[in-house]
Amino acid sequence: MSPVTRQICGIILLTVPTIQYGGFFLLKILSKQQGTTLTDFQKSMFRAGHAHAGVLVILALIAQILTDDAVLSSVAEWIVRDGFTAAAILISGGFFAAAAGKNRIKPNKYIFILYTGIFVLAVATIILGIGLIRNS
Repeated sequence: MSPVTRQICGIILLTVPTIQYGGFFLLKILSKQQGTTLTDFQKSMFRAGHAHAGVLVILALIAQILTDDAVLSSVAEWIVRDGFTAAAILISGGFFAAAAGKNRIKPNKYIFILYTGIFVLAVATIILGIGLIRNS
């Protein structure tokens, strides 16, 4: 593992307690222990945001390690390293932002954050995949 990979993985791992806290808070809301009232749409979006955060953080960690074995230019390497990490933030944050507001039953204008994250994840995944194939 390269020093850059080790450092970025350490930073990514430091985000896990925030995901844990988000899960705890969501559990309190869904079990009605918290005074906040959410619509079914908001509950679904918040669940999706939380689930995507956990999965995409794991994917970002794996991508950091795989990047060490890919044949990439220095620019492409940083697009991949930052892209997977940014996608975890943008996608999960996009679910939360799009459902924010009182009595929301459909996405608000901040849904673009989710779509931006999807695009960033696709670009980083394609670049990493090509870089790994080039090394075989």
